[in-house]
Amino acid sequence: MVPIVTPLVIAHRGASARRPEHTRSAYAQAIADGADGLECDVQLTADGELVCWHDATVDRTSDGSGPVREHTLAQMRGLDITSWAGMADQGDELLTLSDLLALAGRASRPIHVAVELKHPAPYGFAAEDAVVALLEAAGWDPGPSTVGPVTVSFMSFHPGSLQHLAGSVPSEHLMVLVDATDAADLLAEQGLPVTAEAQRTLQMLLDEAVLIVDDGQSGGVGPSVAFVRAHPDKVARWIAGGTLVRVWTVDSAEDLALCRELGVAEVTTNVPDQVLALLGR
Repeated sequence: MVPIVTPLVIAHRGASARRPEHTRSAYAQAIADGADGLECDVQLTADGELVCWHDATVDRTSDGSGPVREHTLAQMRGLDITSWAGMADQGDELLTLSDLLALAGRASRPIHVAVELKHPAPYGFAAEDAVVALLEAAGWDPGPSTVGPVTVSFMSFHPGSLQHLAGSVPSEHLMVLVDATDAADLLAEQGLPVTAEAQRTLQMLLDEAVLIVDDGQSGGVGPSVAFVRAHPDKVARWIAGGTLVRVWTVDSAEDLALCRELGVAEVTTNVPDQVLALLGR
């Protein structure tokens, strides 16, 4: 019998149920709520800056349109990134990855930052190289993967992304993401064209990711909560084999209870305050 565990709580795009995702106030709220870590997606701008942004385009979460890669950082900073969420502006601003690391570093406790590299990407693995370069310039120690008091992990659905990073990042800080969602839905969620070729490619990557974890080639795995519900025995085997499991996105008491029963070490959530309350923290 697996003992009931108290997982670490990672805020998904910040406290994104309370504040617009990826904004300064979303991450500041997550820190104030007591989250152990902050999750972010990164995209490259036209001038090579790493911004905390989920979609390949700016359409869903701003008043702009078009691919992130066709906007400069200055243009990105000029977008309205709060009105789409129907929330009052609290002086919100777009964050670069450097901004997020600085915010986490000023917290009164150690904070983990979980960085997701998005694929397919029009610039290959340039974002991976940019993340490593940024961290190295900030004094990153790759052994414990720390920048001052902040620890950093790297995630992707694309096994090739993690293989690319493996030349610079120890395997225990690399996490492959897996999902039970249809490839078409996952593409649409990322603001990418849902073509037959893209669906085939993504489905192959999702299948490959599961095989990588099964073969013990990944330091960690990030299954969706839908995957955990569909394959609890597989997740339990991963945990029993020593693989770090971080489940996303855990927003309900029922899903949290399932994760705890399985022995999941970390959960990613849009509602860190509610999950922490359920954990009695």
